[in-house]
Amino acid sequence: MARAKDWIIAGLVLLLGRGSGGAGDGKRRLIQRRPASDRAELVVLLLLGLSSLSAIGFIVVYAFDSIAAQTQYLGLALGLALLFFAAALVVTGKELVPEEELVEEYPPPEHPRDQETVEQLVDEGVDGISRRGLLKLGLLGAGGTLGLAALVPALSFGPAFRIKELFATPWRKGRLLVDEANRPWKATDIREADFYTAFPAGADKELQGSPLVLVRLPKDRLALPADLAGYDADGIVAYSKICTHAGCAISMYRVPLFQPDEPSPALVCPCHYSTFDPAKGGTVLFGPAGRRLPMLPLQIDAKGYLRAKGNFDEAVGPSWWGVRNRKPS
Repeated sequence: MARAKDWIIAGLVLLLGRGSGGAGDGKRRLIQRRPASDRAELVVLLLLGLSSLSAIGFIVVYAFDSIAAQTQYLGLALGLALLFFAAALVVTGKELVPEEELVEEYPPPEHPRDQETVEQLVDEGVDGISRRGLLKLGLLGAGGTLGLAALVPALSFGPAFRIKELFATPWRKGRLLVDEANRPWKATDIREADFYTAFPAGADKELQGSPLVLVRLPKDRLALPADLAGYDADGIVAYSKICTHAGCAISMYRVPLFQPDEPSPALVCPCHYSTFDPAKGGTVLFGPAGRRLPMLPLQIDAKGYLRAKGNFDEAVGPSWWGVRNRKPS
């Protein structure tokens, strides 16, 4: 408790200290005047400066992922910043703040004379500090850099004002569909009961909106919703390969062997077994997915190659907040 009291008084002295001429003014001193401790003040300023530098070091290390053993350096910088800051408060409380103990019982509260006595004690305690302004500046600097170091990791949560980038895809009208080796897909290459992966020609395959799943279904089995009419190309349908549950890649295709007793064809995510119906616009048949797969409209060009007729009808990716009321760009 005594140490906590010292720290609290130290903070009050540095932040709320009054002018050098506040104490006295003809009143009898309650605390014996003592000369300013230049050495202690310099130590406090040095510790606050080291705390600020350590906090700045944390920010610099955090900004460069290429630094080896980055996590260890982050911990070291933040630990030193807090250690130096705490040491500055301890030195302030021990060396710069006078200690005065009252041995008698506390009188009833709200006595004006007692309140004046407390104010005089604080004023006289400030008299022993010659660099109050500099110490205030050091305390504010160390506290500010520590607060900034605490806020910097929040930048890793994602772009605060650039959320439009999360909905961007490389698909545009006329963009050619290619395989993993950049060979264009022809409509005749897509056979029933098989599963194919496609990407946009000339675009980054690692983008979330790039990969597609392609399947061909008998035209009489297609039952696309009215808003997705015309999205198929001669029975070929294309959906985002990113599951709308947790963002895994859809890599399984369930094809019935004994129709009509077996279930209809379905796209399956291997992570949590969300199952989607390609014949009905990628609607959810089973599993934890909360919405259907985004569908890409297709067309066949004059040479028989598959091309996009536009962008996805819905935003690609897991169903995080805001996906349902936004469109891909």
